[in-house]
Amino acid sequence: MTRPLPNPPLLLITDRTQAVDGLLPVVKTCVAAGCRWVSLREKDLPATEQVDLLRALKPILADVGGILTIHGDPDLAPLCDGVHLPDGADIAAVRALLGPEALIGASCHDRAGVEAAARAGADYATLSPIFLTVSKPGYGPALGPAVLADLPLPTLALGGVDAGTIAACIGAGAAGGAVMGGAMRDPSSMALLLAATPGRKPGI
Repeated sequence: MTRPLPNPPLLLITDRTQAVDGLLPVVKTCVAAGCRWVSLREKDLPATEQVDLLRALKPILADVGGILTIHGDPDLAPLCDGVHLPDGADIAAVRALLGPEALIGASCHDRAGVEAAARAGADYATLSPIFLTVSKPGYGPALGPAVLADLPLPTLALGGVDAGTIAACIGAGAAGGAVMGGAMRDPSSMALLLAATPGRKPGI
């Protein structure tokens, strides 16, 4: 049985190179708007610098009952609430390392990848690219929302997801959405995105 996803079901993935006001201020703005799930994705940084960022981000999420995860290194996951693994990672081994309480996700790029992640014990997957995206030009082809139907694992739509497309993704079968570049470049867009997200927690 998979661990429930954070609510609202919207994952903010960091990219400090696109963060218009700096990474921490952008995350604070998004959290103030109602975001309750952030994953640190700064895999090019040394582990010591990632640790510093996790320690700075943790109270921002903890103060609102939110969830902080890390993209990449499972060894850093004990500093937060879980880890998001790359396509092809050994999910079962990471689950054995971190235990049942850790939130473990996997990057997938087709239905077969989501099915494999489900069998290996992931809590959720991201599936991308649903739409073409400015953050990763040339990364595709776009899968389209229809691929989100009837998946065996709670799956977040990733790639070109915004306030105009999130409802269609969830309507097609996604458990929620994941965003990176759009929110990093314009954190004020988070409020619009959350308002358009079905399943949004009342009062946020």
